[in-house]
Amino acid sequence: MTLTAYQHARSRAETPRAAEFRLMSQITGEMMDAETAGLKGAMLMQPLHRNREMWSAFATDCGATGNGLPNELRAQIISLALWVERFTSDVVSGREPLGELISLNRTIMEGLRGQRLAA
Repeated sequence: MTLTAYQHARSRAETPRAAEFRLMSQITGEMMDAETAGLKGAMLMQPLHRNREMWSAFATDCGATGNGLPNELRAQIISLALWVERFTSDVVSGREPLGELISLNRTIMEGLRGQRLAA
């Protein structure tokens, strides 16, 4: 019951950008832990699946009517989400390094952090 009350209070106090930053930070941390542990292939599926889900949600939100972001930024986010979808398959198959996905997320987090500081 206490956890539910905490989550409810946080959801009222947390801005959407702060929630995005928190989620991206958690998922990126999971991918970094997997990279440090030397996980490969199917062993990466849990953090990679969460990352794909997050980027899919971002793309869906950017495609929704009434999204307040500028059209160019929305298109760029959708493009990145499509890239994440394709690139993730290459990471699982061992053709590409996990670090590229981590790098992308960290770059986006820097932008979100900048927005948080400006607010």
